[in-house]
Amino acid sequence: MNKSTKRLTSAGLSAVMAATLLVGCGGGSNQAESQPEPQSEAVSTSASGETGSYTDYSGGFPERVTIQIPVYDRGYEGWNATDNYYTQWIQQEFGERYNVNVEYVGISRSNEVQDFMQMIAAHTAPDIIFHYDMPQAVTYYSEGALQDIDYNELAFYAPTFWENTKDAVNTYGQLDGHNAFFFAERDPIYYSYVTLIRKDWCDQVGKEVPTTWEELNDVATAWKEAGLGTIGDQLIQKSFTYMSSWISPDTSQEELAQYFDLNVAPFTWEPTRLFLQARNEQYNAGIYDPEFYLVTEESLAKSKFVSGQVGTFSCYMSSGTDVFSSLLANDPDAEVATMGTAYPPAEGFNSNYYAYPPYGMIMGINADTSAEERAAIYMFLEWMYQPENLMYLQYGIEGETYTVDENGIAIRNSEYDGEAKLSQNNNKDYWCLVQEVMTYGDEEKDLIANKSNLAPAGYEYLIQDQYDFAKSREEYGLQIPVFTKNVESSQEYSADLRALWEEAYVDCITCAPEEFDEKYEEYCQEYLDAGYQEILDEKAALIEEGSVIYAE
Repeated sequence: MNKSTKRLTSAGLSAVMAATLLVGCGGGSNQAESQPEPQSEAVSTSASGETGSYTDYSGGFPERVTIQIPVYDRGYEGWNATDNYYTQWIQQEFGERYNVNVEYVGISRSNEVQDFMQMIAAHTAPDIIFHYDMPQAVTYYSEGALQDIDYNELAFYAPTFWENTKDAVNTYGQLDGHNAFFFAERDPIYYSYVTLIRKDWCDQVGKEVPTTWEELNDVATAWKEAGLGTIGDQLIQKSFTYMSSWISPDTSQEELAQYFDLNVAPFTWEPTRLFLQARNEQYNAGIYDPEFYLVTEESLAKSKFVSGQVGTFSCYMSSGTDVFSSLLANDPDAEVATMGTAYPPAEGFNSNYYAYPPYGMIMGINADTSAEERAAIYMFLEWMYQPENLMYLQYGIEGETYTVDENGIAIRNSEYDGEAKLSQNNNKDYWCLVQEVMTYGDEEKDLIANKSNLAPAGYEYLIQDQYDFAKSREEYGLQIPVFTKNVESSQEYSADLRALWEEAYVDCITCAPEEFDEKYEEYCQEYLDAGYQEILDEKAALIEEGSVIYAE
C-alpha cells in the first residue's frame, strides 16, 4: 500500500485502552477497567474464550505507523473531507499520542464502489474497506480484498467497542465460516430520511399532504392543472428498496431472501411490476418529472426542487442542510411538509419500509494491511468510541459549536461559522465507523436532541412529523435476510444486471400504457437470461440448505 507520512503537533490524551462503556451520547452503562502497564505482550480471552498473545501498544508504537481511513467525500461546498479541523484534531489527539499517522482517503459517495474497486485492483485501498450494504461487502471479501479477522485481537485492542458490537458480529460477521466483518453500533431511527413536499402548493390547490399513492396522484394532478411542478425523483441506481410499498403482506421470509436485495434489482418480482406500472401511469398522466432519468445525483434532484420544477424531494436531514435556504432564496413564500415516504402505500398494501439491520457500517480489514497497522486501527476505533471523543466529533466545542441545556442535551449553535464548524451532516462520515446514530440511550431525549441535530432552526417540526410517521408504521419494517455464504452468481452478474435494470425500468416507465405489459415481459426474459435466473437458483439452493439468517 502507498503510505505517505504527515506529522502534526502532539497533544496529550488519556490512554485509549481504558475501557469505559459509552454513556450519554454513546449509550450503555459505566464500566471501567484498569489500564495495563505497557509490556511487550499481553494475553486476551475476551472474545470467544480462546487465548491469544498480542503486543501491547498502549504506550505508543515504537516506530511510526500509518493507517489510511476511508471517508465519504460528498462534495460539500467549502469542506475538505480529508483535511479539516477535525481530521487535524484526530491526528493531534490520537495520532501523536500513539505515534500513528492517520491519513484519510476520500471516497466519492455516489461512486464509492467504483472508487473502492479501482483502489483494490491497484493495491492502494485504505486499511478499512467499508460499505453500508451486506451484498457489496460480501463482494469485497470474495474478491480477496479483505483479510480474515481475529476477533480476540479486536477485543484486546478495542474492548469497549467490541463489547457493544460483539452480538452483531457473532451473528452476522462470518461468511462461509470465515471471520469477515465487524460493524459500527446501530440504534436505528427512522426519521432522519424525509420526503419533502411543497405544502404551499398543496394549500394553493386545496389539498392535504398525501398519505396514500392515490392521494399523491390526486395532489399532483391538481398541481398540473394549476401550472405547478411535478412529482420529483432520482434515477434508481443502487440500494434497490423502491418496491417496498408493493410487497404483499403475506410474503414469506424465503421469498424475501430470494428477491429482496439491495445489490441486484428484483426486476422479475411482482412488486417491481406493480411499482413500474404505477410510475408509468404517473408519467403518462404528466404528473411525474418527465426527465427523471437524467437526475443521477441528489444535488440534481435538490436543484429541481429548490427551483420549483418539482414539488417533492427526498434526502437525509441534518442541521447543516441548505435545501431550505436555497428554496426560500428562489421563492420566499415557499412552505414544506414531510410526506413521510416517497412511496406511500397504494390501496390494499401496507406502509412497508426497508428496516435497517442491527448493525451500522460494515467493515473489513484490507488484505494488504500489516499486523501493526491493524492494531493501530482497532486502537483508533476504541479511542473514537470513548464518550468524550465521540462527543467532540459529533458536536464540536462546548460553548462554541453547541451548548448544553438543563436536561443535559447538546443544542447546536446554528450561527457558528468558525474553524471548528462541523460538516453539513454533523461529521457523521468520521464517527460512522463506530456509531451509526447519535444517541443518549433514551428515545425521548434522542428526539429532543435530533430536532436540533437533524433540522435547521425553524424546521424542527419536520423531524417531529417524521418521527410520528415512523412510529405509526413500526410493524411494517422488512429486514432483508442475510446469506452466510457468498452468492457467487450475484457477484458475477450484478454489474451487467444493474446496467440492464436502468434501461429496462426507464423504458417501462416512459412507454405508452398499452405497451407496458409486452415490454415488461420482454425485459423480464432478457433479465433472467442475463444472469438473474442463476442468481435466483443459487439463492434457492442456499435457502434450502439453511445458509441464510432471517430477522427475528
